[in-house]
Amino acid sequence: WRQLRDSDNLGWNSFAWPVFKRPSEPEEMTASAISAYVLSKYAPDVNAKSPKDRIKDHLKRWHPDKFETRILPRVVEEERERVKAGAGVVVRGLNEMLNR
Repeated sequence: WRQLRDSDNLGWNSFAWPVFKRPSEPEEMTASAISAYVLSKYAPDVNAKSPKDRIKDHLKRWHPDKFETRILPRVVEEERERVKAGAGVVVRGLNEMLNR
């Protein structure tokens, strides 16, 4: 994510989508796949943060207000809609997890 802040010409594969198997389309990411990744016992911050805090950290990263103003403008035009749709899928999955 640090590299994304300083990069231009981003594309779908520039992002670390929060699922274990790299998706090629937004539809390949499900709420259960996002949950499995974010709440994994192998997550680097598993001992330092609660599951709820990990979900909130991901939400901050993918939140539309932040993502669409800071990151999306640097995505190449031909992949912008797909990346925006993918980020939307991620946010909906994270919100679903938070509301459980």
